[in-house]
Amino acid sequence: MPRPVLDPERIHPAIREKVARHQSEILREVQEAVAKEAVVVVGMRQNPFPRRARKALDGAGVAYRYLEYGSYLSDWRRRNALKMWSGWPTFPMVFVKGTLVGGAEDLARLIASGELKRLLAG
Repeated sequence: MPRPVLDPERIHPAIREKVARHQSEILREVQEAVAKEAVVVVGMRQNPFPRRARKALDGAGVAYRYLEYGSYLSDWRRRNALKMWSGWPTFPMVFVKGTLVGGAEDLARLIASGELKRLLAG
């Protein structure tokens, strides 16, 4: 089932470009990394869950690219654009072969079940 988003036709023409350009730099950076790297972890300082995801990948011997955007009090507007784009409400955001697989706990389940290795092999 697709996630509901506002139909572009319901955005006034005078602001469509502003909406389309909002925080486009951070989105482009993440999209480019996700397109190039097999595993990407998007996180932030001071949050223990991105560290857990990276530690789990290190323990599994899986290479990844880590993108870090601010801390709890900084860069939250930029991170909010990532949440709006992906629909994922928390950090980290873990991508495997271009697909959002969730956060640290979701990644841990994929590693434990062997699914991560299958995804990377496919």
